[in-house]
Amino acid sequence: MPRVPELSPDTFDSSRRALFDAFTGNGHHFADQFSVLAHVGPAVDHLPQMLLELKARNAVPHRFIEIAIVVVSLLNDCEYCVSNHAPRLAVEGVSEAGARRLLEYADHPELSEVDKLVVEYAIAVTQQPQRIRDNAFARLRAHFTEAQIVELTLRIALCGFFNRFNQALQIGEDATAVHPT
Repeated sequence: MPRVPELSPDTFDSSRRALFDAFTGNGHHFADQFSVLAHVGPAVDHLPQMLLELKARNAVPHRFIEIAIVVVSLLNDCEYCVSNHAPRLAVEGVSEAGARRLLEYADHPELSEVDKLVVEYAIAVTQQPQRIRDNAFARLRAHFTEAQIVELTLRIALCGFFNRFNQALQIGEDATAVHPT
């Protein structure tokens, strides 16, 4: 149970309820996250909408977005995000077991060379963004446009935000879990 109570979707105005339904698949995915985020109107009105718009644009193939999200979530030890995104990656051709092994990407049999590049980039952005070398961007430019690189970077950074948000507020965690103070 989250540290901050979830606001009931029944209390949302019609536009926020429509956004809730669109973002969560009518309450099936990330409803708890949305309902906690709803305590801050501008955040809940803009972040989920932006994510929906980015997904609809499909400017960066969904496979690469999901690989990046699972990698960042593995690095940040956010089980909530890993367990919610690994099945989405399975639809993209990487098994759930394979998704949980993404950090072992060098000889990962389910990953292409571009997939591995996305993993490397997600690790770099998450762990030491100030140390990313120009040759990494040259390698990215061989497969992605400038706009795609910007969007991929945005999605990686946002995933880090959501990991920390979920962990700090214990969103999606078992109520019986023991947490150090």
